[in-house]
Amino acid sequence: MNTNQLRRELRRRRLSLSHEDQQRATLSITSTVTQLERFKRARRIAAYVGSKGEVDPMPLMHLAHNIGKRCYLPVLHPFLTGRLWFVPWTPDTPMQFNRFNIPEPVFDSSTICKAQWLDIVITPLLGFDEKCHRLGMGGGFYDRTLGRTRKGSQTDKPYLLGLAHDIQRCETLTAEPWDVSLNSVITPSHHYQCKQAIHR
Repeated sequence: MNTNQLRRELRRRRLSLSHEDQQRATLSITSTVTQLERFKRARRIAAYVGSKGEVDPMPLMHLAHNIGKRCYLPVLHPFLTGRLWFVPWTPDTPMQFNRFNIPEPVFDSSTICKAQWLDIVITPLLGFDEKCHRLGMGGGFYDRTLGRTRKGSQTDKPYLLGLAHDIQRCETLTAEPWDVSLNSVITPSHHYQCKQAIHR
């Protein structure tokens, strides 16, 4: 199965989940993330608005906002093709649809938060493997945006976290030199940390 076929299959798997399955997964994963010491210590967290069967991190973002953390969402960079900016989000932030029909905040460029200032970035994904390699939608937005931050960095910021359904796990994904792997992936049944899977 080539990469395009795999992406189609993973999209099909996500969309095959019932609304109840989606809700249960979101509740379970949100509960797990809130117990992580890294989440408890984090001051700045970025995520995305879930759609098309993705695990939706927005309930987690509402919780994070309510306990005083600074929350951010990505917006498409207006000048650099294929890159993202991270801008502040609260439950009252006005939203608009971007060219991919994904909601993003209406923003002022003076409010941008650089990726290296974020403690955690929750990234969308289509698939992952137990080594935390990530298969995205194919646009390369996160790889381009976060790759420069990670290249030669002496810190572990931002910590890259994936949220996924168990059916999104792949046996092995080939990581290209430009791919940015995740630090961990949380599903309803496992917490994958790089090369090891911790059964919950």
